[in-house]
Amino acid sequence: MPLIKNIKVGNLNKIKIYTIFFIFLTNLSYSQSNDDYVGNITEIKILDKISSKNEMINLKNKEEIIYKDLSIKVMKCTNSEFDDNPEIKAYIQVKDLTLNDNDKVFVFNGWMFSSSPSIAPFDHPVYDIWLVSCY
Repeated sequence: MPLIKNIKVGNLNKIKIYTIFFIFLTNLSYSQSNDDYVGNITEIKILDKISSKNEMINLKNKEEIIYKDLSIKVMKCTNSEFDDNPEIKAYIQVKDLTLNDNDKVFVFNGWMFSSSPSIAPFDHPVYDIWLVSCY
């Protein structure tokens, strides 16, 4: 009889440990998600490869602008608030207006990172775009 009692206590202790571990993991992921500051304005730098001139542009989130042959729209930008070297991220959509199917295809549609632009590069024959800041 004491063997069955010990098994029940052991199973109860396992459930307690799993519950505490689950609560710890949920709180950890919740606290990490709150460290990001969501901005309303994204600052990008555009390089014209033909003329070798660059220009800084401020974009409001979800507002589309036309820059020469490109249509650029920033959906969301965030940066890590409590970091010595903050990571700036922005979800950007870019269309090339010289293409005939410009309503259907994005030249770039995804997250852009300021510290590592090569993770999701913007590949265009005439223009380069870099993410500078988010505020």
